[in-house]
Amino acid sequence: MAYFCWFFFLFAILVSSNLGSSSDDKGPIRPLINVTKHISFRDFSSNNPRLKQDLTLLGSAIVSDEKKSVQIPDPEREGNDLKHLAGRAIYSSPIRFFDLQTQTPASFETTFSFQFEVKSNSSNETLDLGKSVGGSGLTFIIVPDELTVGRAGPWLGMLNDLCDDDYKTVAIEFDTRQNAEFGDLNDNHLGINLGSIVSTAAINASDAGVQLNDGSIHRVWIYYDGRKRFMEIRLAPDGRGYPSKSVYSGLLDLSPYLSEYMFVGFSAATGNHTQIHNILSWNFTSISQASLRIPSTETCQNKIMLQNSTQAEMEHRKTPNSFFIFLAVVILLVIVLINLYFSSYKGDGESMEATTLPEKKQRPRPPNKARRFTIAEIYIATRNFSELQILGSDEKSITYKATILNGCNVVVKRYLTQFFNTHGFEKRQFHKEIKAISRIRHPNLVPIRGWCYDNQETIVVYDFIPNGSLDKWLFGVGVLPWTRRFKVVKDIANSLVYLHSKQLAHKNVKSSSVFLDVSFRAVVGDFGFVLTSAGSTRFESMVSQTADVFEFGVVVLEIVAGRSKKSNPGEQDLLDLAWAMHEVQQKETLVDRRMGAIVNLEQAIRALDIGLLCTLNENKGRPTMEEVVEFLNMEKPIPELPSGRPVSLFPYSSTTGLCSGYACTAFK
Repeated sequence: MAYFCWFFFLFAILVSSNLGSSSDDKGPIRPLINVTKHISFRDFSSNNPRLKQDLTLLGSAIVSDEKKSVQIPDPEREGNDLKHLAGRAIYSSPIRFFDLQTQTPASFETTFSFQFEVKSNSSNETLDLGKSVGGSGLTFIIVPDELTVGRAGPWLGMLNDLCDDDYKTVAIEFDTRQNAEFGDLNDNHLGINLGSIVSTAAINASDAGVQLNDGSIHRVWIYYDGRKRFMEIRLAPDGRGYPSKSVYSGLLDLSPYLSEYMFVGFSAATGNHTQIHNILSWNFTSISQASLRIPSTETCQNKIMLQNSTQAEMEHRKTPNSFFIFLAVVILLVIVLINLYFSSYKGDGESMEATTLPEKKQRPRPPNKARRFTIAEIYIATRNFSELQILGSDEKSITYKATILNGCNVVVKRYLTQFFNTHGFEKRQFHKEIKAISRIRHPNLVPIRGWCYDNQETIVVYDFIPNGSLDKWLFGVGVLPWTRRFKVVKDIANSLVYLHSKQLAHKNVKSSSVFLDVSFRAVVGDFGFVLTSAGSTRFESMVSQTADVFEFGVVVLEIVAGRSKKSNPGEQDLLDLAWAMHEVQQKETLVDRRMGAIVNLEQAIRALDIGLLCTLNENKGRPTMEEVVEFLNMEKPIPELPSGRPVSLFPYSSTTGLCSGYACTAFK
């Protein structure tokens, strides 16, 4: 009877809680907030101090002080050959264009003025021969990255061969060549391009009284309503004011071609016929909606506030039916308590404690605090360590992409048992440092979600960073612009300063351990941890912070040069090459030429000097990371570099963590 009463009691509580809520209960209210971004360039004069930070120029794109414009292609190109060139001018920071929760595109409006100057194919002389010689055209683009340069000619610098079918892009083209293979309307048209060079809609510019390549300045206004999926375009000669009639208006759903964050700007190209595409001014405003949960759950206090507000809301919405159900539950509770009281006397010698329900209070865990995962959770997250989930591997570990139960993407690094056994490393010290690092939080460090030591496994769980590792951006497809590279150098330095201030070291600083988040901020992860051999007397050598400084210096050289420290057959080692160029005072030859002319060469040389300084022997001038940050921020002059160079690249083996080569002398 007692068991039946308990069962009925719990069932009644469940029914009461369900009926006490209205059928349309949707949980805490999530108010919508507007995320607004505004861009304004009255002109593109180099006197604007923020121009270099806010505008990324790729390919054959320059800023002209004479015209105060962005020019594509560069009219001063060596040899004056302006055929088959492409370039882009992109706002350097990503902009939120899509709300994932509501699947709603952002609303935006933009206006810009442009001018096409027709050039001959053999000189910089401007021709006035009308539309028969101009080509190819300009686009206003929304693209997923700030690194890709599209193909020249009819592709207008918008797409290239590396852009697959999933490359999301939106473009408004202003085309001055008719390409029949793309279904062009004529050689004086606008087009709306959605993920393709073939226009979804085409508009004759002549209908607006505009000849795109007549040498005049023209202005365009583009308006898009994300909620209504409605676009409107107006075009007129500059100076005539806002046109009363649009050249295009209609429903247009951009959501299939947008990611949450994208980059906005311009692209242009030339083919067999050439012209200079000038962008003279640009204003852009976007408004996207995002859901905001109030109060925030980031603190324990706010969790209590959320709980209280939810309870108050529930009480406000109680109905008479729920009150009677509650009354019935109270009566049942009294019956159960009476039953428990009398049943406590059953049997001789039975303890009163036998009927007492243990009460175990769980201490609330702070949000985002690293925790211990069970091996079952890891199996589920990695789909039983499926090969399809593998991101990479090395001699000591295998790395998997995984999804934990709350839906978050993470990276699971599984250390190989045979690696510990072969090298005789002590797991206890290894686990101790994992916990120490997991307590560290910094904007430029990848957070550790937790660890797992079940079944003799050693597993570390990191946050997943969607843009991947730095080495893929430096040595793979695309070109990372200098402003972004220099910011990465500073981000890495800041992360190491913080670690060192906590008497910790990273011990695995390399370009593949640096990751780029959605805003291309550098975050350092994939920690080396301690791999201490039993009885080892060189513990300090393996974990020394000076080794971090050395490896940081090598990463800086990679960032500036755009090539890996690992030399290809027949190539000189990067560090040896950098010291050799320093000796002959030709360090500028190391700067990655793929970045084009828009590089602050003085800044790049300074970064090279800092990188070389970090590879010095400690007693010969190797700085601390605090000093490195001062050098990068121009707060302290860089000491003069010696003419000699180190004879070995790396402070310790990436496989065993044991000190080797030149850098070991730093500890002697």
